Amino acid sequence: MRNMYIYLLIMAGVSYAIRVLPMTLIRKPIKNKFIQSFLYYVPYVTLAVMTFPAIVEATQSPISGCIALAVGQTAGLLRAHLFKQAVLCCAAVLAVEMFLL
Repeated sequence: MRNMYIYLLIMAGVSYAIRVLPMTLIRKPIKNKFIQSFLYYVPYVTLAVMTFPAIVEATQSPISGCIALAVGQTAGLLRAHLFKQAVLCCAAVLAVEMFLL
């Protein structure tokens, strides 16, 4: 039980340091283009890393999830609106799970 409190304190310290150190160490605007572009894409990459496994594992089989992902990507490349992409992906999952599996 005592180790649990030590672990919690260490995790809290690391989480606090990750949030506070950039604020205290970086006071000037960032002028480096590479770092600016890296920081610009961090939220998108984080969202993709959280979303991709959920797309594949949310269905009854990973095959239908992968097909829905491909349909969604194709619809996105063809400039379909987000609602239309969602409807197409749901229809793809329904079709694959009803007729192929």
